[in-house]
Amino acid sequence: MSSVIIEVLRSARDARGYVFEPLDGSALGGYGNVHVVYSMPGAIRGNHYHIVGTEICSITGPAQVCYRVDGNVVTQRVPEAEVWRFTFPPGVSHAFRNEGTQPMILAAFNTEAHDPNRPDAVRDVLIE
Repeated sequence: MSSVIIEVLRSARDARGYVFEPLDGSALGGYGNVHVVYSMPGAIRGNHYHIVGTEICSITGPAQVCYRVDGNVVTQRVPEAEVWRFTFPPGVSHAFRNEGTQPMILAAFNTEAHDPNRPDAVRDVLIE
């Protein structure tokens, strides 16, 4: 099974907030689905894996990110005021929890188009 790739992203911050690039421009054409998740403090998202699709998720901290590789659950913590990008290959379960006091933003790009009649996601609870 392929490995999860983790990258710390650069963000530009000022009194208005911050901006970051969730995906490299050269990769934009290779995705069939893009979605943005706005999660309240304590909220849990994910808890699934994809059968076919590779998913890239850029997430604002503070956040807990868990993923399962070769049967082992790995926990990463995205620090407050940082943005990290995770690349999850097919078959790698992943989940996210907002550990902050403000909303968390997650931008996700999947190589497969979303089809509600034939979902590519399979539930696998990593964070309860």
